[in-house]
Amino acid sequence: MILGIDTSTDTMSIALYQEGTILGEYTTNLKKNHSVRLLPAIQTLLEECNAKPHDLTKIAVSEGPGSYTGLRIGVTVAKTLAWDLAIPLVGISSLEVLAASGRYFNGKIVPLMDARRGNVYAGIYEAGENGFIQVHADQHISLAELLTYLEEKKQPVLFIGQLSAAFHEQISAALGDQATLSEPPYAYARGGTLTWLAEQKEGVPVHTFVPTYLKLAEAESKWLEARKEP
Repeated sequence: MILGIDTSTDTMSIALYQEGTILGEYTTNLKKNHSVRLLPAIQTLLEECNAKPHDLTKIAVSEGPGSYTGLRIGVTVAKTLAWDLAIPLVGISSLEVLAASGRYFNGKIVPLMDARRGNVYAGIYEAGENGFIQVHADQHISLAELLTYLEEKKQPVLFIGQLSAAFHEQISAALGDQATLSEPPYAYARGGTLTWLAEQKEGVPVHTFVPTYLKLAEAESKWLEARKEP
């Protein structure tokens, strides 16, 4: 039985998965503190599914990118559970979890997260003969630069994520009919999707596992810049 944890954004999603079946999933999209809500939510989900912590065989967690605080909360809980239960820990890209919702789209699948100041966290995926695969590494990039790259490819593109109206307008203006924007039910990361992706993946060392931020926090960037000054 796999427990999946995603707290990479305001959306908190957890799920239990066993032998191809999502036993239960709890997802909210609220600007509330994950640190207060995550453990009670896990306890409730286990109880509703008549499961105990020792029934778990793997912990899956969204490793980033995303909210610095949210990622740290999810990863800390996942590492603690995996260590305490002596079971494998699997980290999955937060963008891959989003992209998997569009895995039947015939074209490029681009999960997006707003990284502020006109920038996004993005990856490029597609469903091919070898299954759902990543064709361009996750990165921190300006939306304008990403759209220029995609426009040159002249292929249909599905954008998945919670994006502002301004971003929607920018995407439509740049790509026109080449772009498809995800509907609200598919714009959120789901714990069930996370557990499905983690099913066939091997665990990683718990002690050395850290979130994948793709970009330093603003305070850290300023601190490093200050150290460079004479």
